[in-house]
Amino acid sequence: MPLLEHAAPLLALWALLGYLLGSIPFGMVLARVMGLGNLRDIGSGNIGATNVLRTGSKTAAALTLLLDGGKGVVAVLLARAFGGEDTAQIAGLMAMLGHCYPVWLRFKGGKGVATFLGIVLALAWPVGIGCCLAWLAGALTSRISSMGALFAAAASSPLMVFTGHPEGLFLSIALTLLVFWRHRANIARLRAGTEPTIGGKS
Repeated sequence: MPLLEHAAPLLALWALLGYLLGSIPFGMVLARVMGLGNLRDIGSGNIGATNVLRTGSKTAAALTLLLDGGKGVVAVLLARAFGGEDTAQIAGLMAMLGHCYPVWLRFKGGKGVATFLGIVLALAWPVGIGCCLAWLAGALTSRISSMGALFAAAASSPLMVFTGHPEGLFLSIALTLLVFWRHRANIARLRAGTEPTIGGKS
């Protein structure tokens, strides 16, 4: 974590802006706009791209992935441009929390994988690329989206160190723990061998 160089009110402002940006439920908005129904009544009921794919619309799923990732990117880059590394990391963390626990949805949001990837891409692009590759490796070999998510999250902290970005280590640890926490039900199903594959109905 970088040194906190800015005053508490400014840090609080970027924390709020990061949270509000992260809390935009793009999956639900796209599903409604494109006439795909209420995501809460589809598949796992999650608001992320994997569940949007269960509506049968690859376009909506791809847009959800890009927009959920994009809000992580925007939160970090805006905060960095107008503040510094401390505001960027705080905005990134709060964007992740906003996605996972949006006030608009009674704090019942998504699992944060796309937003996580966007955040680490904006923080340190080599780490972000490495995490995306880890997601692909996990998802393609297992055909299970959650496995890719866990691979990507677990890779982020070592990559922060090995690529020369130790200032992002504590944030990557926090994000990893949050990703694993949000996937605790998936982990239980992985252990039981009942986790659905990519494109599955539930």
